[in-house]
Amino acid sequence: MKRFGIFRLSAMMLGFTLLPGSCIAQQKSYPEKPITLLIPYGVGGASDQLARAFAEAAKKHLYQPIVVVNRPEASGTRAIADALASTPDGYTLALGTVATLTVQPHRIHLPYGGPDTYVPVAKLVTEHNVLIVRTDARWTTAQQFLEDARAHPGTLSVGVPGFATIAHLNVEQLQILAKVHFKVVSFDAPLQVAGAVGGQVDAAVAAPAAVVSQIKQHKAILLGVFDERRSALAPNVPTFKELGFAITFGSIGAIVAPRGTPAYIVTTLNEAIRRVVAEPSFISFADNTGSTIDYEGPEALARELRQAYKENGELIRVLGLTQK
Repeated sequence: MKRFGIFRLSAMMLGFTLLPGSCIAQQKSYPEKPITLLIPYGVGGASDQLARAFAEAAKKHLYQPIVVVNRPEASGTRAIADALASTPDGYTLALGTVATLTVQPHRIHLPYGGPDTYVPVAKLVTEHNVLIVRTDARWTTAQQFLEDARAHPGTLSVGVPGFATIAHLNVEQLQILAKVHFKVVSFDAPLQVAGAVGGQVDAAVAAPAAVVSQIKQHKAILLGVFDERRSALAPNVPTFKELGFAITFGSIGAIVAPRGTPAYIVTTLNEAIRRVVAEPSFISFADNTGSTIDYEGPEALARELRQAYKENGELIRVLGLTQK
């Protein structure tokens, strides 16, 4: 009996000795192949640029390439839905935004809802939208644009990257607070920017990354910023809050995974992301595009998303944007 007890104890100790090594082996095995990152908006947009900068900076931290795939359909929700419906093995992820994760699920029927229906991995950045017009437009300030809109209700058009996106909500809030009425035109992001530059619409709302090249090429100018602070792209342009309209609703870029993704994969991804956002190339990208690096791990991101999911559900009900 004593021998059996000693054997059993030895076996148990051996088991406990092997278990951590087994976990380490598992962790070292991920990733063994390229990771697909689904993007909710089109090529050239803010999310697309963010994803590609992230993928480039991640090369020496994940040791496998991140393949960026754009799926801009359904106001960005197709990319999220497809990623969350994939096998939870860490090889298909999505870049989520405030709109795709906390607004659209309240507006339309989707196979996902709040953050308990998927795995928040990490937040990369926050960003705030701007209002632009083409350089030869007759307005050079937001005040002029709003005065014209009041004088001609429903005639000035503003392009947004899909309905119930943050840009669209910015416009809806501006209409209420400034007592104006625009013709709101939906595009697949970032085509609303080309629409404004090309004269299809009078103005457009977009993230700074989507407009920086047009501004540098003198094809577009900023009229206003939906943020607490002015944009580094045009520091002389006031925020809408400065003009008396406290519209500071912004968005985020966050990595999410399907529910059921193993904890060791989430940990591996999160640790890599924490290092990626500190890479000089990623910092340079954020500085050049007006984004703010705002890293959060899984727990903090989940808390933020739960709060935003609750608040934004109420917001779109107040704005009358629900379709369910």
